[in-house]
Amino acid sequence: MRTHLACSIVTALSLAAVLTLSATPIFAQGQPEPAGVNPAGGGVPMRSLERLKVKSAGPAPRTADGKPDLSGLWGPEPNFMGDISNALKPGEKLPLQPWAVKVSRERLSKDDPEASCLPAGIPRQTPFPFKIIETPKLIVFLIEGNMHTYRQIFVDGSSHPKDLDPTWFGDSRGTWQGDTLVVDTIGFNDKFWFDGIGHPHTEKLHIVERYRRPDVGHLAYEVTIDDPGAYTRPFTMYGQSPLLQNTEIMEYFCSENNQDVAHVLGKGRPAKE
Repeated sequence: MRTHLACSIVTALSLAAVLTLSATPIFAQGQPEPAGVNPAGGGVPMRSLERLKVKSAGPAPRTADGKPDLSGLWGPEPNFMGDISNALKPGEKLPLQPWAVKVSRERLSKDDPEASCLPAGIPRQTPFPFKIIETPKLIVFLIEGNMHTYRQIFVDGSSHPKDLDPTWFGDSRGTWQGDTLVVDTIGFNDKFWFDGIGHPHTEKLHIVERYRRPDVGHLAYEVTIDDPGAYTRPFTMYGQSPLLQNTEIMEYFCSENNQDVAHVLGKGRPAKE
C-alpha cells in the first residue's frame, strides 16, 4: 500500500528546500549553462512507487484495432516537476523572453498555484501516479496528484472549437501517426506555472505532445512548447513514465488541512546567481 505525502504543502516545502540549497539560476539565450535543479518530490518518483514498477520489457499491448494501448497506471517524470529545463536535450536552454526571466526570478514558492491546490496544467506533473484510459474516440487522463483532476483527449477526428474559454488543461485533440499519439492542445489560461521554479506562459500557449509505448513497462513522450508571448522560439521536452502494478490511484484532496502555504519561505529560484 502506498502512503501519500500529507498534502501539496509537503511538495511545496520540499521544493523550497531544494531551491534554497541550489545555486542554479533561471537562464535565457546567451547566459551560461547552469547545473540542473532537483525536481520536487525528492528528485525521483515517490519512494513507495519504486517497488511498484513493472520490470518486464516485453512488447507493448495493442487495442483491437491494432493501435498501441497506452492504458495503465503510470508513475511521474521528475524532470516535469521542479525545473522543466532538466527535460531539454543536453546543452539546450530555455529560450525565455526577458520579461519571463524576470517573472521567474521574482516568484515565491508560497505563490505557486499548485501549492494552493490548483491544477498543475500542462506539461507539469506532480509526485503521484496518473492513469490513462484509452478508447477508440476518447483518451482520458485521471490525475491523482494535488487534486483529483482529469484531462480529455478527443481522437474522433474533431477539430478545436472556435472561441475557446481559457482553461487549466486547454482543449486537446489527438491523432495517430503510426504508433505515436500526437496531441494538439490550445485554449490555455495563464494561471498555472510550468514547474516549481515558476517558468511562466501566456494564453498564446500551444502544446504538441507525442506519446509512444516502446515496451510494456514504459510510456515515452515529447512535449513541444510554442508560446510566442513568453519564449523566443518553440522548444521540446522529453520524458518517460514507468508502468506501475499492484496499486491504484488514490483519493487525494490537497485542500484538506492545507494550512501552511503562507509560511513557505524561499523564492522560485536562488536569490544569487
